Amino acid sequence: MTAVKKVDDSPRARHFSRYHLALLAIVSAVWLWAAIRPLERDDWWLENLLVFVGVPLIILLGRYFRLSNLSYGLIALFLVLHLVGSHYTYAKVPFGFTLQRWFDSDRNLYDRLVHFLHGLLLAYPLREIFVRITRARGVWALWLPIELSIAFACLYELIEWAVVAIAAPGAGIAFLGAQGDEWDAQKDMALAALGALIAMGVTLLVLWRLDPKTPTELRESLRVPEDDHPLGEVGIARLLRRKRRRKGA
Repeated sequence: MTAVKKVDDSPRARHFSRYHLALLAIVSAVWLWAAIRPLERDDWWLENLLVFVGVPLIILLGRYFRLSNLSYGLIALFLVLHLVGSHYTYAKVPFGFTLQRWFDSDRNLYDRLVHFLHGLLLAYPLREIFVRITRARGVWALWLPIELSIAFACLYELIEWAVVAIAAPGAGIAFLGAQGDEWDAQKDMALAALGALIAMGVTLLVLWRLDPKTPTELRESLRVPEDDHPLGEVGIARLLRRKRRRKGA
């Protein structure tokens, strides 16, 4: 019988492993490549705001809240794909033109691919955070990552709008990457939602296969607790009564 390797979740496992350092080295190497003579330097700076803020934040938080190797690998892959887009600008990535020919499209499709992969690759790390911090279970542990992926996609589109409004015209348009499509933002958000939905669908299939408690947990997560009561004015009234009882004690 094959022994199962135990995952080290002890305090000493909080030190970064060779795997984490390898991921950081890969992302750093791609970042250096992308920084050398990018197609449009102003757009490169705008695209890399995500990297300048996100990577240090992930490293800092990793000292206190360590994600799984799977989650870090998915995040690193997304960052690499984003960095490629920053080097060429999303509208001019060579592989995007290949996708354009494959799908007989009238535009470079690399930005569509990355928005789809935003949902596909980052939904699982978001799920891990929800499950471990908020103790979300069942349906909510699968649905909330999809919702947050859509929210992040929406936030990014709002940032693009703000950048176009305040940045230099050339850099702003390159950063927007709409390529003349008036529904570009809606399509990008829809693709992120689709990617997240697929990711959580795969997660559900794995859980269903490996954990016999999964169907029960899904049902229980939708059951209204026996001690449930309305919020709003009812909840405020309960809080006020509780406060008066504490004062009278």
